[in-house]
Amino acid sequence: MTSTEPHSDEDLVELAKSGDDTAFPELVKRYSRRILRVARNITNHEEDSEDVLQETFMKAYTHLDSFQGNSKFYTWLVRIAMNESLMKLRKRKTGKLVSLDEQLNTGEDTIVREIAVWEGNPEDTYSQEELRDILDKTIASLPEGFRTVFTLRDVEELSTEETAEALELSIPAVKSRLLRARLQLREKLTRQFKSKGENAFAYL
Repeated sequence: MTSTEPHSDEDLVELAKSGDDTAFPELVKRYSRRILRVARNITNHEEDSEDVLQETFMKAYTHLDSFQGNSKFYTWLVRIAMNESLMKLRKRKTGKLVSLDEQLNTGEDTIVREIAVWEGNPEDTYSQEELRDILDKTIASLPEGFRTVFTLRDVEELSTEETAEALELSIPAVKSRLLRARLQLREKLTRQFKSKGENAFAYL
């Protein structure tokens, strides 16, 4: 690559396919931190998340010719990372796993009543670092099927369509699981702060 202008993902993929040795490392540099964060949020295990990071890019490089550009490169990369992360979880067999194919009856027209009423300001009591640690641990406690959707949609900020594509789910399924994940997260955070003898707050 001789141009000083930033290349798009599509350009880098094509350059890598054509044999440019500098193109794929640029993609690795561009997305390593985000893929590691996805892996860490899903596996809840530092060593496993590092393994997932390496395996994701290794598989992406090996199968780069199969990427046809029908989706964003990052969405394709996330799908590989999710598969690797879920395989790590199942190999560890820790706790009850929620299948991504599980049908959920959310009762969306009535479930809103479960949302806790939060008041107060958490920043009066906790530092930003403490709040982030509390939130990360609470996200990690969500069931696998909810955590994966929440991670991609609300943490990684993929669109609903991109999340559905990455997880090979329908859009309604993503919306349902995201709703349930957000509700569970709010309830868990409410209990967390009430257990400290404080008012609950609108953190989400």
